[in-house]
Amino acid sequence: MLKKTGVMTLWLVIGVFCLSSLAQAHCELPCGIYDDAMRINMLKEHVMTMEKSMRKVQELQAKAPQEKNQLVRWITNKEHHANAFQEIVSQYFLTQRIKPDSDKYAEKLKVLHQMLVFAMKCKQTVDKDHIKKLYSLIDDFEKLYFGDHEHD
Repeated sequence: MLKKTGVMTLWLVIGVFCLSSLAQAHCELPCGIYDDAMRINMLKEHVMTMEKSMRKVQELQAKAPQEKNQLVRWITNKEHHANAFQEIVSQYFLTQRIKPDSDKYAEKLKVLHQMLVFAMKCKQTVDKDHIKKLYSLIDDFEKLYFGDHEHD
């Protein structure tokens, strides 16, 4: 009897888990709490921080070895903000906000993909041309995106 109860409990847990994941499959966050304009501003803030980090990395590379700790900290900061940028692009816009039936769907996907690529390039280098490209891509995406949505 104990074995049978354990098996039934296991199936109940599996069933609840499967059904709960289906019930929440339409979005990752409860509907109605999105702030798209804030996310665009967050993207811009992450790019500004990556830009400052690149400047500090370049300054510290030319200094004495005792500055290496600060150099590592700025590199880590740049990486962190590039990752956070990519998280907003992929987990917020690509996963939850850009729908296949929206206007200019292909153009939005292309710009978002380019944003991911240039954020990756910002992790790999201190080339400020990548920062300029990210600013431009954010502007392009903002125009495409808010062409479909109200912008406060």
